[in-house]
Amino acid sequence: MKVVTNRNSRSGKLLLFLIGVVVLVGIQPGFAQTPIRLNTKKARKAAEKTRKAAEQGHAEAQFSLGVKYAGGIGVPQDNREAMKWYRKAAEQGHAGAQTILGEIFRKGESVPQDDREAATWYRKAAEQGDASAQYYLADMYSEGEGVPQDYQEAAKWYRKAAEQGGAWSQARLAYMYANGEGVPQDFVKAYAWMNLAAARERGMPTEFRKMSVENKDWLRSRMTAEQVADAQKLSAELHKRIESSKSK
Repeated sequence: MKVVTNRNSRSGKLLLFLIGVVVLVGIQPGFAQTPIRLNTKKARKAAEKTRKAAEQGHAEAQFSLGVKYAGGIGVPQDNREAMKWYRKAAEQGHAGAQTILGEIFRKGESVPQDDREAATWYRKAAEQGDASAQYYLADMYSEGEGVPQDYQEAAKWYRKAAEQGGAWSQARLAYMYANGEGVPQDFVKAYAWMNLAAARERGMPTEFRKMSVENKDWLRSRMTAEQVADAQKLSAELHKRIESSKSK
């Protein structure tokens, strides 16, 4: 995972590229990169209990069983079985399962790669408020993958995830304000959102924070003292609003 900055003095743009995929809400999209393969008696017993609930149609249990098959937790590691249970949960409206299905289709993991199908599942989860799905759907609009390229739609979904505290979405939204992509160019708003992203420490790569700080400094160098003060005030207001929404 990298955050790369490139400063172009001729265009005056903040060129910030977020490369790779990030997990915003603590779930691992797709199938486990390194299966856990936990096969203790306790794990097998828990998996059997989950299976019974899943077979009775409980969406959360179906999702959980998919996770167990993806990681080999109490059951043999099996991506096909994981996919089956993720889909069952997703079709019942489980946002986490829908997000994972989106990632599976986007990567082409054990299924043909299909950006349109990925976007369909991301949208279902995003419309339920899943911050990861909102971020991924915004990415697809930004890149024109599976959907027509549309910077306004990208900004809309980045904002929704950013307002839930997603640091990657905050950085991406800052980039769009800095470059005037999908939104009017506004360095005050760009700085405010980048400031929030740079302040995020927990669970974020060191390089992300370093580059976020560099981008914030780049913006600051092109703003008046009054603009910086306005941006810091806005950033504090946004932070308060985000924290308040989390407590509800």
